Amino acid sequence: MSTSVVPPLSTAPRRSSYDVVIIGGAVMGSSVAWFLSSNDDFDGTVLVVERDPSYEFTSTARTNSCMRQQYSNELNIRISRFSADYVRNFRRWMGDDPEVPHLAVHHFGYMYLAGDERFAATLRASQVLQSSLGAATVIMSPDEIAAEYPFYNVDDIVCGSHNTVDEGWFDSATMFDWWRRKARLAGVEYVTGEVVAIDRSDGVIAGVTLASGETVACGTLVNASGPRAAATARMAGLELPVEPRKRYTVVFDAAEPLARALPLTIDPTGVHVRSDGDVYVAGSTPEIDPAVPFDDFRMDPDVWEEQIWPVLAHRIPAFERAKVLSQWAGHYAHNTLDHNAVIGPHTEVGNFIFINGFSGHGMQQSPAMGRGVSELVTYGRYRTLDLTPLGYDRIARGEPFLETAII
Repeated sequence: MSTSVVPPLSTAPRRSSYDVVIIGGAVMGSSVAWFLSSNDDFDGTVLVVERDPSYEFTSTARTNSCMRQQYSNELNIRISRFSADYVRNFRRWMGDDPEVPHLAVHHFGYMYLAGDERFAATLRASQVLQSSLGAATVIMSPDEIAAEYPFYNVDDIVCGSHNTVDEGWFDSATMFDWWRRKARLAGVEYVTGEVVAIDRSDGVIAGVTLASGETVACGTLVNASGPRAAATARMAGLELPVEPRKRYTVVFDAAEPLARALPLTIDPTGVHVRSDGDVYVAGSTPEIDPAVPFDDFRMDPDVWEEQIWPVLAHRIPAFERAKVLSQWAGHYAHNTLDHNAVIGPHTEVGNFIFINGFSGHGMQQSPAMGRGVSELVTYGRYRTLDLTPLGYDRIARGEPFLETAII
């Protein structure tokens, strides 16, 4: 039960060998750890190595915790459909433990706005696919948008794509906390440390070396190191097109609050904004978007005035008068090939497993991804949702996984 004492964090592994070593204990690593530990068919040992147990600068800690089904690729839609069910039934998935809380979910939906016919056609085609898979997405004309959400300026909008069923914001911090807690109670060992070397010999990962000097053997190595994923892969002599890209978030108050919750609105410019209780959260991609150092979390002081606020004031005139309450920069683990996840074994080193490159979709995809990796480790194949199209072989071939709904 959750009233049991969670084992303390340590800086030294208790064993010299583990069946699974997971590099990175943020949301992806902890999802894998929990799904493995809760699987009755898995009876192995698991070590999670996390360099920063505060998680202060992880993508997990700086997420906007959003969830959507509005993708253009069937697999991404199915991943989100599972995640929506998982979040809605969190306590059941956590073994019906009465101490596990129900997750707070706010289904105000997403609203993709098309400013030209080309993107409108993309939204319409995606809506047909989403609907066929059970999503409640609808295409709205400018007049329909204005009637339901009169605060938008739709003079330059061709159409909107909207869904208020299982789309919006959820309490990802609680989900993450309980994954870690339950995994540790089930025997998963978390240590504070950093992997500085990976032992690869004869096409197999044999183990890792920690900065403290300990060496740990493993049967399977899982790369869950977020924006640092490529550096982790290089320690094994492998290449991965993932790099840290900076993304900005601004929390603001409006002098004229809207009369109803604001869907997560993606403007044609790429600026996005949503309600967060009595305030609003906006974000954007930098106009110049290079890879950045792992420790670069400096906020651009001009991004609000020059990039975000002018767009918001045009799209939602009530935001003409707004006050910034807080702002920060976070990192996307950006897949430079196609902005989508890389999951599964390396094509030549079969016991090196990727769960990387989510490019901003990680939190909402983490339930399906953790389950998928746990199935690979336990059964040698996916048993529920086939994630093979997101495998490393497409990286090796240089063939992108096609997805048009990228924020």
